[in-house]
Parts: sequence; C-alpha cells; structure tokens
Amino acid sequence: MTLPPLREVINRHGLIASKALGQNFLLDEQLLSRIAAIPGKLQGQQVLEIGPGPGGLTRALLRAGAMVTAIEMDKRCFPALAELGESFPGQLRVIEGDATKVDHGIEGPYHVVANLPYNVGTALFVGWLSGESWPPRWSSLTLMFQQEVAERIIADTGSNAFGRLAVLAQWRAKPRIAMKVHRSAFTPPPKVMSAVIHVEPAEMPEGVSARMLERVTEAAFGQRRKMLRQSLKGLPGALAALETIGIDAQRRAETLSVAEFVALARELG
Repeated sequence: MTLPPLREVINRHGLIASKALGQNFLLDEQLLSRIAAIPGKLQGQQVLEIGPGPGGLTRALLRAGAMVTAIEMDKRCFPALAELGESFPGQLRVIEGDATKVDHGIEGPYHVVANLPYNVGTALFVGWLSGESWPPRWSSLTLMFQQEVAERIIADTGSNAFGRLAVLAQWRAKPRIAMKVHRSAFTPPPKVMSAVIHVEPAEMPEGVSARMLERVTEAAFGQRRKMLRQSLKGLPGALAALETIGIDAQRRAETLSVAEFVALARELG
C-alpha cells in the first residue's frame, strides 16, 4: 500500500517532537521495516506499541500484517494515527494515556515492539520483566533504548555496565542487541546512539520469588562500591544467607553472577 512519506505526515499535522515527552521520530522506512522484522513473522499476531508518535513504526508493523494496539498520550498524534488506521482497516487500535498506567486489554500472547520514549523506557522494561507469574503474557520484547541502557541490559558479570538491570533481564529471559541505530536516523537527532534490544522469555528457576530478587538487587547495587556485608546489612537474613550459600561477604555486587543472585534470593525465600 502506498502511503505518504512520513516527513509529509509530520509537516501536515504540525508534529514537532516533544522533548518533555522524550520523543525522537524515526523517518527511515527501510530501517523501520527492519525493526518490525526482528520479532519474526507478525502476520495476524497481536502487537503492543508504546508511543507510536506519527506512526512510523506503526505502519511498518501494519504492513507486516500485525494487529497493533498503540498507546499514545500525545493528542497531537491522533489525527495521523487515525489516517493510518483507515488505510489498514481493523488492524489498528489506539489507546490514549500513559503506558505506565493504562491497561492495553490485549488477550492472549502478544509481542511488544516500540521506539520507547527515553523518559519512561527503563521503567516500562522493568515492569515487563517483573511479577511472579511466568512465562509472561508477552511473547517477545523488541525495544529501542539509548545504547548505554541496552549495553547495561546484556552486560556480563564484572563489567562496569553490569548491574540490577542485567540481573532482572537475564535471570529468566534472553536479551540481545538486535541492531544499533545511529543518532542521525532520528528527527531531531538525540545526543546519544541507540540500540534495539530483543528479549524472549526463558525458563524460570524454581523456588525463587521475583520480588525477593528485586529487593536483593536493589540493595546490592544501591551501594555498588561497597562490600556486600555493608550493602546488604539492611536486608533481613541476607548476611546469614550469604554464608549459607558460600558467597564471600567481602565481594562487591558487580562480581556476583546472575546465578549467584538467584541463589541468594532463593535462600531468602
């Protein structure tokens, strides 16, 4: 289907990217199609998109045959999205609101594909990774982040980037950097490079509470320069648990493996 160029749509509707909303628009349709292809075949699949803006990635998803539910809080974008919905009858549903607060109402499995607004991206990501119920309702996450954040998600133990985000992303899921995106691809160009992360659920270790793992990582990395005996002393039972499972309390958080954090959370129950 032939659609007007994205730049024309943006100009016609007077859509200037809002710094307050963390907006940076992607206009390269070839690049957008590559991002939409990362989750695999989307024909007839449910897709959740956060912050579609003028609908650049949305049109790539619709062309791939996806049934898209898009959450957008910028009212300026609704006319452009409505036009897109008319071009793909029955494939696009737009929900007005804050993605951290509204329920998308999608039943059954769905993929999340989004050029996330920078100001809420990490919070949404942690939310999708959290919760005791696993496997999650989503089948995969394909998300645009600042490259620095993406590298924190896939970081290995012992690296400067390794922290709470890496543990939460890796203990029961498989994250990878699917592609890097130059700052010049955006309008306006952000000050930093970006990367697309792709995440698929993995098997959840038995006997571990997700909430306890979150508490352990929050405490351990809250004072990451300190030894565990100092950073974990405020978490009841943590120091005894370290001794029980044989982790030296003089180590620092970034030296522990994901498996060791899981073992600690399991011991704490």
